[in-house]
Amino acid sequence: MQLDKRTQDIFNEFTANFDGAPTHLAIAPGRVNLIGEHTDYNDGFVLPIALDRDVRVLFRPRSDRQVKIYALEFDSWTDFEIGAFQWDDDQLWPNYVQGVSQALAETGVSLQGFEGVVSGNVPRGSGLSSSAALEIAVAKAFLASANQIHALSGPQLAQAAQKAENEYVGVNCGIMDQFISALGEEGHALLIDCRSLNYRRVPLPADATLVIGNTKASRSLAGSAYNERRAQCEDGVRRLQAVLPSITALRDVTSAQLEAYKNLLPETVYRRCRHVISENERVHATVEAFEQDELQRVGQLMNASHTSLRDDYEVSSRALDVMVEAMRSYPGCLGARLTGAGFGGCAVALIRAGSEADVRQAIRKSYATTMNLWPEVYISAPSSGARVLPLT
Repeated sequence: MQLDKRTQDIFNEFTANFDGAPTHLAIAPGRVNLIGEHTDYNDGFVLPIALDRDVRVLFRPRSDRQVKIYALEFDSWTDFEIGAFQWDDDQLWPNYVQGVSQALAETGVSLQGFEGVVSGNVPRGSGLSSSAALEIAVAKAFLASANQIHALSGPQLAQAAQKAENEYVGVNCGIMDQFISALGEEGHALLIDCRSLNYRRVPLPADATLVIGNTKASRSLAGSAYNERRAQCEDGVRRLQAVLPSITALRDVTSAQLEAYKNLLPETVYRRCRHVISENERVHATVEAFEQDELQRVGQLMNASHTSLRDDYEVSSRALDVMVEAMRSYPGCLGARLTGAGFGGCAVALIRAGSEADVRQAIRKSYATTMNLWPEVYISAPSSGARVLPLT
């Protein structure tokens, strides 16, 4: 197959580090969430897309259970035997790879080793799920090396990758990131029910595109705030179960019920619950608006989501608010909101196709002037999910 420049560079690294050539290419994308923030761990609904930025693994199967991988951007190696997990204190990325092998083996799939080179252009630490892209790309490489590429369904693959991150890396993430990386489709968002793992693809109109603004601001508060918000939501469920005994998560509560029983909740817990419950409603309204080609309505819902995240869930920041306002300052912007856990990272805007360059310029001028910090701006249409391509 004809290789693009980026893949050719990875190919050259493979031949420089191993005898012979790779046989396969695994690709898994990062993601941006259009709407449905902090709903996944409340058994709710999310609407992400796969980005055209990804993690790639060029690899060649081995006949034993040894794994040897060179990470191009880190200029570092990992070398281990499948089934013999040993935590790497010096670098984090090998623990993701080992965790994926452990989680896949626990599904009952018989794995073989491989040797490869991994490279990614999903910005790390930006909230665009570079870790999930790594997990899914490596999982695809493991399955293909064992001639088991169809052994797991897309949802099962996502669950195995999530387990790797939860149990072997120690990050208590939801399922969304791995799910969209595995199952994304060009031109579509993915409506995911995070309880049942049912999903359906939602076509996005050709006259709309997405602009993602990376604030480049620190996300140092995101971890502790995430745990605190999660605990507050669980507290809200426990208190509401006194009058709604059948509920198990905020996903089961309507806005009318919350308002009827708000006296049972401390003010802060009430506002956290109000965000999650209203955000689930906005996800469904957004899907309906896309299907009816009501892009102005989608933009309004994205704006309302940001307001709720800022005021009720309190996970925005000055950098994110400035980024969102910079995006909205251009007339071609239909709506914008923070995306991801918050406190830093990225915001996403829905804009009219054809105005990408103007929106990029508006963001850079307004954000850089206000924050004295140069942002990164990415343009991306909804892209394909993970796949493995033979190189012969």
